[in-house]
Amino acid sequence: MEKKRSDAEAEAEVRFFESSEELSTGLADYVHRVSESALRERSSFSLALSGGDIPERLGKLASLPYLRTVEWSKWHLFWAEEIVVPKRHPDSFYMQAKHHFISKVPIQPAHVVPAGHETPGEAAADGYEFSIRQRVKDRTVPASPSCDCPRFDLVLLGLGPHSQVSSLHPDHPVLREGSQWVAAVSVPGVRRERLTFTLPVINAAANVAIVASGSDVARAFREAMADRRPPATRPAQMIRPVDGKLVWFVDSGAASLFSRDGTVASTSSS
Repeated sequence: MEKKRSDAEAEAEVRFFESSEELSTGLADYVHRVSESALRERSSFSLALSGGDIPERLGKLASLPYLRTVEWSKWHLFWAEEIVVPKRHPDSFYMQAKHHFISKVPIQPAHVVPAGHETPGEAAADGYEFSIRQRVKDRTVPASPSCDCPRFDLVLLGLGPHSQVSSLHPDHPVLREGSQWVAAVSVPGVRRERLTFTLPVINAAANVAIVASGSDVARAFREAMADRRPPATRPAQMIRPVDGKLVWFVDSGAASLFSRDGTVASTSSS
């Protein structure tokens, strides 16, 4: 059962779910509603995906009633992060999304914008950013009214155990990037280089959703809500849409260290 809490300080809404499955159902309904709202204003809906379990969760949209009611021909897909591997590599987030979601719905292939799979590092970031700029130029993606960034209708992010979102990790220099839309990042302990939207792009979106699922991210979720340390140690806390809305989707595992009345549950330090 879904429960909601408004967080006025962070200007975010937090939606709690008893299970991961219920979270996926709620997320699918939310994505559908955001797409309908966007398409009442324009002829396109721009959605940026992340890796992790986001592609699999979107598989819910490949079932009824969404399969028949969604205006798939007007959807345009982008990537808030991607691993720099060939497009058809099993580790690529594109391939994972294709397996769980894209291949099961009638999205036009030309509306799926690849994220620089054929070139390494900065060249991949530059190429992907150029593709996005072309979509802003032809108005597939609106321009932000408040900064030099695209205004995606929706950016979907997953919370990691170290408070990372997209491929933005704690204390990484990319958190200070203010001019690039897409950056190539290398992170200690992560085998392959990645591309990621920078913070200004994410925060320029009309809607941002962060999925927190499982007990392995319980501490990260609790800390993101607690606001005790400098934001650079918790990238998730730096997600604050300038002229948009932020919604958290949280299951019982992720919320296990957090009381739903907004207080932090007491735990032993480690």
